[in-house]
Amino acid sequence: MAKRKGGARPPLGYRRFATAAEAIRFAVEDFPEIRTLGAWMQIGDERFDGDGIQRLYDSGEYPLSRRRSN
Repeated sequence: MAKRKGGARPPLGYRRFATAAEAIRFAVEDFPEIRTLGAWMQIGDERFDGDGIQRLYDSGEYPLSRRRSN
């Protein structure tokens, strides 16, 4: 995660999740500003930026229920 100036949230840094789907849900639903902060996610050898994470979440193959609509 890129460094931010100011803001009320503490820095997130590195986090691990049991599944990629859980990481994607966190990124989109719990931390929606992820698309503008330079965050990225690595799954195996593939790396996804904020827009890529959003595309994975929006995919019809995303396995978890969504908490919010886009």
